Amino acid sequence: MSRTTPPRPVDATAVFPQLAPLARKATRLHPRPGSPTLLDSSVGGPLLWPANEPWPHCPESHNGPGPVAMVPVAQLYVRDIPLLQLPRWADLLQVLWCPFDHEPDDKPLTALFWRSAAEVTDVLAAPPEPFDVEYDGYVPEPCLLAPERITEYPNPMELSKELQQQLADRSRWQAAGVDNRYVLAPDEFYWNELSVAPGWKVGGWTRWGLTDPVPRLCPACGSEMDPLLTIASSEWGSNTRGWIPCEDQALSTASLDNPEPWNPTGLDLARGYDLQLHVCPVSQDHPHIGLIQ
Repeated sequence: MSRTTPPRPVDATAVFPQLAPLARKATRLHPRPGSPTLLDSSVGGPLLWPANEPWPHCPESHNGPGPVAMVPVAQLYVRDIPLLQLPRWADLLQVLWCPFDHEPDDKPLTALFWRSAAEVTDVLAAPPEPFDVEYDGYVPEPCLLAPERITEYPNPMELSKELQQQLADRSRWQAAGVDNRYVLAPDEFYWNELSVAPGWKVGGWTRWGLTDPVPRLCPACGSEMDPLLTIASSEWGSNTRGWIPCEDQALSTASLDNPEPWNPTGLDLARGYDLQLHVCPVSQDHPHIGLIQ
């Protein structure tokens, strides 16, 4: 199984050379339904969890018979996603969350675990399950991954005012030979087609849209935090169809009532938005933050 992002309709740096130093590598994960094992990178699959390590439970009360067992969201091996920011001793990232909304912005409470896969010799056979979930869309369907390295550029709201004005100048695009179909808002061509990829991904640039950009500062040391993982409600939308993988082009007109292929994980966060996890570049021991966008 593989997925290939179509070439971008234009080289953004050829039209706007100021973007070149802002390029970042990202890895699109391309989750697709499957039967992952403990040794696979996956979404919603089983975790390589040590039998002697307590399974994480939500620290908050949710009016049930006891603490809520967290739900496996993702398991990512560095061998599959070399861009992962992990401690030197680790080669595996596991992400879990509480399947209930949490304040202040009504999103699942996430927990990150880094570990060395070779040190897990006795695996927990039957992880506990939550007594209830707030929404079915908080429990991902099991998916295998097809990681693909791509290049991203910042959301236009993170660019200088001068560059934003240039992106909105249709004549700049025309001079470069670009037939920009966004006649009234040519900067949206860059936003939707050239900057930040939709869907599940590791690294890259932060996606904005629900709000303007806000500082992502480490609660422990104040450092600017880095995007780690985007947990997406969909792999593409009506404005980002240009990012649909070549292998899925024939299926891209499927009804939105069918979760395949635009939402293979079945997640629904904040009515179709994404949860972006950020980590501190100074220390993985510092708290991470989650951003709904």
